[in-house]
Amino acid sequence: MMKRYSTCLLAFLVIFTLVFNAQVSVGQGRGPQIIPGPDRRPNEGKGPFKTLVIRGVILINGTGAPPFGPVDIVVENNRIKQIRSAGTPMAPLEENREPKNADYEIDATGMYLMPGFVDMHAHAGGPPKNPEAEYAYKLWLGHGVTTVRGVSLASSELSVTEKERSAKNEIVAPRIINYQRPGSGWGKGFPATPEAARDWVRWAAKNKVDGMKLGSFRPEIMAALLDEAKKHGLGSTAHLGQEGVAQMNALDAARLGLGTVTHYYGHFEALLKDYVVQPWPVDHNHANEQHRFAQVARLWDKIHPPGSSEWNAYLKEHLKLGTTFDPTMTIYAAGRDVMRARNADYHFKYTLPSLMDFYEPSRDNHGSYWFYWTTWDEVAWRNFYQVWFRLINDYKKMGGRVTIGSDAGYIYSTYGFGYIQEMELLQEAGFHPLEVIQSATMNGALTIHEPMGKPIEFGIVREGLLADMVIVDQNPLENLKVLYGTGARKLNDKTGEIEWVGGVKYTVKDGIVYDAKQLLADVAAMVQKQKDERNKQQTDSGSK
Repeated sequence: MMKRYSTCLLAFLVIFTLVFNAQVSVGQGRGPQIIPGPDRRPNEGKGPFKTLVIRGVILINGTGAPPFGPVDIVVENNRIKQIRSAGTPMAPLEENREPKNADYEIDATGMYLMPGFVDMHAHAGGPPKNPEAEYAYKLWLGHGVTTVRGVSLASSELSVTEKERSAKNEIVAPRIINYQRPGSGWGKGFPATPEAARDWVRWAAKNKVDGMKLGSFRPEIMAALLDEAKKHGLGSTAHLGQEGVAQMNALDAARLGLGTVTHYYGHFEALLKDYVVQPWPVDHNHANEQHRFAQVARLWDKIHPPGSSEWNAYLKEHLKLGTTFDPTMTIYAAGRDVMRARNADYHFKYTLPSLMDFYEPSRDNHGSYWFYWTTWDEVAWRNFYQVWFRLINDYKKMGGRVTIGSDAGYIYSTYGFGYIQEMELLQEAGFHPLEVIQSATMNGALTIHEPMGKPIEFGIVREGLLADMVIVDQNPLENLKVLYGTGARKLNDKTGEIEWVGGVKYTVKDGIVYDAKQLLADVAAMVQKQKDERNKQQTDSGSK
């Protein structure tokens, strides 16, 4: 009888895990696949050059150091060779500065330069949202994102080929770090035993997978995956979904060796005050996504309060364990004010109609849960965010590492734009803009490289590192909004006209200089093309 019970339980757990993966994963070979990025065209990006010089720029190097300059940054091929003084502030730049015979120069006088941004939670999309990866790639690069950690970017096989093509600069795309869900790619399904979990990790390490995107798996599976991954230099991040979080919250997972907690899942459940599981409504159905996402926010007042001994002990243990927090607040921000998210400035020009369709209320599309979103729901989310902000900022103040991920392509959050919104949300949480940029650059690079046992190659503007950089003609510390592709709206008091200022001017990836505004113009053309095609279909249909 006991043997039969164990067999039934194992079967149930396997089915549960497969259903869970189907609900939250992207690009795992289900349905139509995304169209890979096209070959880089001759007019897309300039370089890399034997010698590239960026002249007269103000440098924000990503470490948390204040801006300094003007400086000249000398790049050879795709490495930063020198950072040289170009003069003193508020005085004319020095003349005849070395090197004098550069193959290409950018006059960045008065502009600001930062390391390329790192998006720690990225999916490339796919039908029906955005059929082509080029759309997401150019939006990321157009916002200064030069590295994405795909979790997963697409199917295992496609992620590997796109990663290799990006590394060779054969496509216009950020650098790709390939994380996959357990079972992805090897054709044997989810590894439902500890032995199978270890086998999959070994397979992944041999097949160009850089790390794992985990769920709230049962403890013996989680332990096997994380232990084996450490042996093979694979990183780990986890979406600790509610289906399993009662047995695998953020602290449980971190004690087993989890590297990064992404989203908010698992934090609040580890801090529950009067319960050991969330007190779900008796009519709750987790397959109903409005139930799922609305109830998350109801946790805000059911935990040990901010500043309590339990709260501080929780954060201190994560600090001791070295856990990285990757909050992705941007992807849930619509819950606070869905009207604002639905009508964001960028949608008309830069969000594909097919992606906008996906965002709209739907019982089928993941994250499109606005079946009847109420004021009660928005108030709960606003309260939730205040506690979430405190958790993240308190962890940062203790010395904990916080990174920036967007999870864009869902919930009215479009690629690139969602990343900049995450920067704004960190500032709202209490981060100084320099701390925001540190999270966007150095912290992401450290989190990616540490499991590999390698020093960082990007994430800081420093001699010897890869030439990944972002240049903007406005001061981002004064206003992070100038990093949006739309720029920031400003009244010109001299002309009385309203202007849009900023927007990333240049994105440099691997020493290749991309005109960020041209990349966004390419995206706008893709959006307009789809609109024209739809208009033509409607016209043709109406004429029949």
